[in-house]
Amino acid sequence: MNIRDYLAQGKPLLFDGAMGTYFASRPGRAETRCELANLDRPEEITAIHRAYLEAGACAIRTNTFDVGTDGETAQRIIRAGCRLALEAARPFGAYVFADLGPAPREGTLSPRECYRQQAEVFLDQGMTCFVVETLSSDEGVPELARYIKERCPEAFLLVSFAVGADGMTREGLPGRALFERAAALDGVDAVGFNCVSGPHHLLEYVRGLDLSVLNGKFLSVMPNAGYPTVLGRRVVYQGQADYFAAQMADIARAGAAIVGGCCGTTPQHIARTAAALEGLSTSVGSSLGLRPNDRSGGLPTTLGSSLGGGRHSAGTVIGASPQRPVRQSADCLWDKLEAGKRVIAVELDPPADDQVDGFMEGVRALRDAGADAITVSDCPVGRPRADSSLLACKIRRETGMEPLPHMTCRDRNLNATKALLLGLSMEGVRNVLLVTGDPVPTENRDEVKSVFNFNSRKLIRYVSGLTDHGLSAPFQIFGALNVNAVNFQKQLELALEKEEAGAAGFLTQPVHSSRALENLALAHQTLKGKILGGVFPIVSHRNALFLNNEVAGVSVPEEIVRMYEGKSREAAEELAVELSVKAARDMEPYTDGWYLMTPFRRVELITRIMAELK
Repeated sequence: MNIRDYLAQGKPLLFDGAMGTYFASRPGRAETRCELANLDRPEEITAIHRAYLEAGACAIRTNTFDVGTDGETAQRIIRAGCRLALEAARPFGAYVFADLGPAPREGTLSPRECYRQQAEVFLDQGMTCFVVETLSSDEGVPELARYIKERCPEAFLLVSFAVGADGMTREGLPGRALFERAAALDGVDAVGFNCVSGPHHLLEYVRGLDLSVLNGKFLSVMPNAGYPTVLGRRVVYQGQADYFAAQMADIARAGAAIVGGCCGTTPQHIARTAAALEGLSTSVGSSLGLRPNDRSGGLPTTLGSSLGGGRHSAGTVIGASPQRPVRQSADCLWDKLEAGKRVIAVELDPPADDQVDGFMEGVRALRDAGADAITVSDCPVGRPRADSSLLACKIRRETGMEPLPHMTCRDRNLNATKALLLGLSMEGVRNVLLVTGDPVPTENRDEVKSVFNFNSRKLIRYVSGLTDHGLSAPFQIFGALNVNAVNFQKQLELALEKEEAGAAGFLTQPVHSSRALENLALAHQTLKGKILGGVFPIVSHRNALFLNNEVAGVSVPEEIVRMYEGKSREAAEELAVELSVKAARDMEPYTDGWYLMTPFRRVELITRIMAELK
């Protein structure tokens, strides 16, 4: 029977469970890449396919989730995977789906090229059903859908994203937006979610979605057995098959036409699910008319309840749209920018020890001089200093100043980042500067490891989506813009990506040269966001040489360097005021304010410059 005819009957299509974790659980296989077993242990892969089919699966996936980046080996794995799955499925009359995992990031091919290359091999093997799963973004998916349908118009394509307990993917994208975009693609027949989350949370996620966007397409849900734990050196999933099956039946009732299992699921999970689905009929999700918060017949919606707590346990539900009060927190900086008033943000380096009195005295002096915001860098040049977010909270609480903490991708994963952002939100800090961050100094790399799970663009996208996932008021997100870059066109392209991801404004590197000023003018013409032009007062000849040679993103013209030769401290400061005010005035037509960087905590120097600009 054609797969579309099967799904039109209203009976859920049951997929198999996990191949990778089930294969790894077999004796001596924990360290073996299961896709290579298509070539050197084909009988084991066939046995796993048959176990799922005998358990009641009506569809199985080829063992090709991670075929690697070696073109020849990848093709051999795909061809063998297709042969093994088709042979196993034939006696059962089951459907076989060509399985594509996320495109490798370490390869030379783009996701679009990688998917097309793999799909071509699958199509040459006669495959007509495809699933691209565990996706953190939809990069390359539109092109994949178009290519498959051009080559095989009758092909069926299922696209499945992986969301965590906050409804976001590992790349910081909201699952709901990905779901809606994929559902709108002409070449996609089914859309859904798999991996990362357990069955309870994906059930709640489905109940929080507007399934009418499917518009006749099919909803797919294939959760993990539960959440992993480590026993010795092994990662195991302890989710019970009966519990999984009951949740899967509820997922089908909530609108999923395609169900199955991901990490940690076994033939036992699928057998129990097949029994739970017996006699159950569902409808195409879009025809159910479900809307967010349609939870009739559902389970308690908190994370606490899934851990055995009561209905009032604390927790977070992915995908839901809770009716939370929107907190109207004062944001003087952004209000002024929106009103067209020029602002001055001043950067103060955080202390390298726990002595904060001098730092706070500087904040108060800058406040009294008329600064609109204090920016605090996040461990500049990769060396530890007092935490920028904690200082931002202290600044706001004790001085009433608007803080603008910097946040890098270097030292935290998404969990730690979100935890900090929640704390900032609680303290009423509404503005953040998100940057990739300087690398850890070479001499420290044996002891201190960078994280860099994502870049600034992905972090911006993640933070901009948090309003729907735990925040009652949005952050105003700023990004960095290097106007001194040799290839400034590339910097503009990245800035446009940041705007698309949710950046509302930019702080630039210091403008000392005519080239930097020209780049700033181009940025003003190109970008929609607010721009604060960077001003760094050079305080000595030695300082000028250091900036020019040892600070990334700063360029000081030689004529300015020569102007500082032989100058006393007092004369150099006078020149710093003169040049800084001139640079600020030159960039005024192309900016919405200034971003003054305080050298060596010389707050009095900055207040002199501010007085000239007021």
